Amino acid sequence: MQNKEIYYFKLFRDVCRTINSTLNLKEVLNLIAENIVKVLDIKACAIFLLDKPQKRLDVGASYGLSETYLNKGPVDAEKSIVESLQGNFVLVHDATKDPRTQYPKENEKEGIASILSVPISVKGNVIGVLRIYTSQPRNFSEEENEFIAALAEMGGIAIENARMFHHLKSNHEKLINEVHEWFDFGKVQ
Repeated sequence: MQNKEIYYFKLFRDVCRTINSTLNLKEVLNLIAENIVKVLDIKACAIFLLDKPQKRLDVGASYGLSETYLNKGPVDAEKSIVESLQGNFVLVHDATKDPRTQYPKENEKEGIASILSVPISVKGNVIGVLRIYTSQPRNFSEEENEFIAALAEMGGIAIENARMFHHLKSNHEKLINEVHEWFDFGKVQ
């Protein structure tokens, strides 16, 4: 096994360990974004979560992008590399001219040459995208694509775990409040 593949496995194990040790979604997504940048030696990475009602992609985590770029405007789910929201890997070779990108001028100002957009899915439903940004046009090897896909899947699991925990916690708190109200009601009578 080559050194790069061993490195991929170690990083993947570290991400799995973090997912198993915390329900802090931001921590897990930041770890994924940062490590993708370091392992693949790329410019940046961002993880976007799909807000279906607003038809928007919201930044869940990023590494290597400027605040100016991150605040350029809303990322429209119907205008920004839409094919990845349909479950496909999409490589945009020229992010400054490709009509699939929503902000080509901002990509140029940020020094982004190419974008790889990968769906993040849970139980067959796309819930977001992982985007990889390069400063030079680049193709990704099969091993890199598999590594990226595996981390996107782990991101999906982390997102689902955090959402389920939040839902359960919210329901628990609601139930506790209802029990308190019930006892308070009984005291009044």
